[in-house]
Amino acid sequence: MQRRKKIRKTGRGRTAHTSARMRPKTRSGVISITKSGLGFFTHADFDEDIRIEHENLNTALHGDVVEVLVFPQMPNGERRAGKVIAVLERARVRFVGTLERERNTWLLTPDNARMYTPIVLERVPTGTAAGHKALVEMRPWTNPRTAPHGDVLEVLGPAGEHETEMRAILLERGFESDFPPAVQAEAHALLSMRDIPRDELRAREDFRDVPTFTIDPHDAKDFDDALSLRKRPNGNWEVGVHIADVTHYVQPRTKIDAEARKRGTSVYLVDRTIPMLPEVLSNDLCSLNPGEEKRAFAAIFEIDEHANVRTQRFVKTLIRSNKRFTYQRAQHAIDAGSGEYARELSVLWRLAQQLRRKRVAAGAIEFETDEIQFELDKHGKPLRAFVKERLETMKLIEEFMLLANRSVAEYIARHCKGKNPTASLFVYRVHDAPDPDKLEELSVFLRALGHDHLHKDPRQIKAKDIAQLMRDIKGRPEEAVVQMATLRTMAKAVYSDKNIGHFSLGFAHYTHFTSPIRRYPDIMVHRLLAAHIDGSPIPDDELAAYRHTAITSSQREVEAVEAERESVKFKQVEYMSGHIGELFNGTVTGVTKSGMFVAEETTRAEGLIRVSDIPGDWFELDEKSYSLIGRKTGATYRIGDTVRIKLKRADVQTREIDWEVVQEGVSVV
Repeated sequence: MQRRKKIRKTGRGRTAHTSARMRPKTRSGVISITKSGLGFFTHADFDEDIRIEHENLNTALHGDVVEVLVFPQMPNGERRAGKVIAVLERARVRFVGTLERERNTWLLTPDNARMYTPIVLERVPTGTAAGHKALVEMRPWTNPRTAPHGDVLEVLGPAGEHETEMRAILLERGFESDFPPAVQAEAHALLSMRDIPRDELRAREDFRDVPTFTIDPHDAKDFDDALSLRKRPNGNWEVGVHIADVTHYVQPRTKIDAEARKRGTSVYLVDRTIPMLPEVLSNDLCSLNPGEEKRAFAAIFEIDEHANVRTQRFVKTLIRSNKRFTYQRAQHAIDAGSGEYARELSVLWRLAQQLRRKRVAAGAIEFETDEIQFELDKHGKPLRAFVKERLETMKLIEEFMLLANRSVAEYIARHCKGKNPTASLFVYRVHDAPDPDKLEELSVFLRALGHDHLHKDPRQIKAKDIAQLMRDIKGRPEEAVVQMATLRTMAKAVYSDKNIGHFSLGFAHYTHFTSPIRRYPDIMVHRLLAAHIDGSPIPDDELAAYRHTAITSSQREVEAVEAERESVKFKQVEYMSGHIGELFNGTVTGVTKSGMFVAEETTRAEGLIRVSDIPGDWFELDEKSYSLIGRKTGATYRIGDTVRIKLKRADVQTREIDWEVVQEGVSVV
C-alpha cells in the first residue's frame, strides 16, 4: 500500500499525458519463482525483470503463464514491481515430495525448492507412513489465502532409499520408465519388418562387405552410429558415418512417434537408462548390433590424407557391423597397433586428429568437464566414485559425429537457398553468443584470479578468445572453476528452425543427425533431410509441429540433464555419508560471506565449509579478489586453492555436504 500512495503523491501536478503513461499495465508471459518464494516476470516491453513479492503471486507457481499488473516505475529508480492478477496456464500440476503428518492432516513437502508451499492431501493410501515419498497431483488452486490441495497418485517408498530416490528424480521431471501398452504393442508389431525385401535392397547402398564397426561405452545397450572405412582408387579414404535409420520404423502419426515426441530424449541416470523408444526398437530393430544386417542413413565422405573433405553424399545404406568395440578396446588396438581392425582404427584416429586441429584453429571452444561414475552394489549403494577416464577413441567418435552433423546442416543450407520458407524448413542445433553483461562479469572474475584473457570490450570477445582461455588454464588448480564459470556465462544450445550458428563450436551451420535412437530432434532431421534429397513433400501440419517440437525438445533436454545431475549428486552425498569424520583433499570452488564451497578431489562431491569451521582466525569475504581473508593473520582462501578437509555432515535428504578445515595450508599476504 505504501508504494501505491507514493505513486499517487508523485503523480500530482503532472500533465495528463505523463499520468496516463504511469498508469499500471497488464502483460502476459511466464513467471519464474526463486527458492525463497519471490517472483520475477520477464517481458519484451521492459528492460529488466518485474519483481513480484510473495504476497502478490496470487497462487502463481514457477513456469506458469500468468497475467501481471505492472506497477509504474518508481522515481528513485528501484526495480519495477508487479502483481499477478490471473494464472492463465499451469506449467505443471504433478509434484514429488515427502509425506508429513501434522495432527490429523497429511501434507506433501515438494522436492522442488521453487514450489514454495506444501500440498494438503485429502487422503493417503492405507499403510502409508510419514517420511515416504509420493507423486501427487494438485487440484485447481485459486485462493492464495489457503494451501493447495492434492491427490496421491503413487507412494514411491521410504525417502533416502535408492529406488525411491531414482524414481522420484524421474517423476519430478515428468519422465516415465514404462511405455503405455498401446505403444509397446505397436513396437512389437514392427518386428515383422526385420527382413529387408529385395526392392528395398535396390534402394540402399550396400556396405555389408565394407569394414564397419561401432565404438561405444562398455555398458551401452543401443548402438545408433557406426563407422566404415575403405581406400579409394585415387588414394583417398572413404569414411562412412552410418546412423540407425529410425524413421524407417517410427512413422509420423503413430503412437510410437507421439510417445517419442513427448519424451524428447533418453535419460541417463547413474544406474539406468530411460529410453526414448521402446526396447524392441532401441536395443533390437534400430540398434546397429554386430553381425546383423541393419538399415542406416549415412553421411559418406571422401577424405584425403590431410583430412580435407573432397566429396560428400547422404544416402540410405545397408550395413553389417563387423565388431562392437568399447572405447577401451578400440584404444588398446590403436595403442598396440595390432588386433582386429587396428589399421582402420589408426587411419580414423589420424584423420580425426587433423579434423580436430582444424576445428580448434577455426575457433572452436573445448570444454572438458569431468564426468563422475559410480560402482554400485546390487542394491544400488555406491561402493566407489571416480572421474571417468577420457580416451582418445572418444575424441575419434566425437570428430566424425561433428563432421556428419555439420555437413548435413551445410547441405540443407545450400540446397534450400532461395526456396520458400516452407520448403526450406529445417531443425538446427544453435548456440547464441554470450550476453555481453555476463561476459563482463566473467572478465572481472578472471582478473581476480590473475587471468586477463577477456580484458576487452565484451562485444568484441570471440569464441577464439574463450578457446585460448581454456587452453591456458588446462592443468592449473583453478581449471575446473574457470571452466564452470565460463560455461555458466554461455547461452544454452537449443533446437530451432532459425539458424544463427553455433558459437562454441565455431560452426555457421550445425544440427543433430547422429543419435535418432535417443534424441527426437534427430528423427526430425532425418525426415527433413530425406524429404529434401528425394523431393517428397512433408504435410503442412507436420512442418508446423516440427517448429513447436524444436522448442519442447530443448525443454525436455534441460529436464533430462537436471535429472542426470540430480542422480549424480544423490549418489555423491550417499557415498560420502559412509565416510563421516574422514579426511580428504579438496579444491575451493566458491566463496561467500558464510563460508566457502569445496569439491573433494576424487569424487568431486561439493560441500560448504562455514566460516566458523575454519580454524585460526575469523574470515571475511573480499568480493574484489573472490577470497576469504583472516582478520588478524591475513591468511587467505582463494578459488582454486587446495585444502585438507574433514567430512562433517552428509545429508542424503537435502543433498547437502558440510566440510571443516583440518589443516590451513593457505597463503599469507
